[in-house]
Amino acid sequence: GGPVHPERGFVLHDGRGEWDSSLAISDDLAVTTSRDILEAMARGKGPKHATVALGCAGWGAGQLEYELIENSWLTAPVAADVLYGLPLEARWQAAAGLIGVDMARIADYAGHA
Repeated sequence: GGPVHPERGFVLHDGRGEWDSSLAISDDLAVTTSRDILEAMARGKGPKHATVALGCAGWGAGQLEYELIENSWLTAPVAADVLYGLPLEARWQAAAGLIGVDMARIADYAGHA
């Protein structure tokens, strides 16, 4: 989720399913923006694992690509146990751990040498 379009939601879930508007991210991960997945989840017929989020973050044209080139982001492989097995507040630390980064050792400020 994020601060842009907080009235809109999406579901990050395992499997592909038969829901409208699903976009496969990998063989085991998809994102869906249609209402039918929420209705299926309410009936107990939805995906086994899912995270529902409201809103999104936004970037200008080429901004995200530039930030990736500048190493402004840590990227890690997808791990279902991190996405679905941990509380939301623990996920970013666990994801960083997948690439050997201990977030407790990262300063929250910048300096000048």
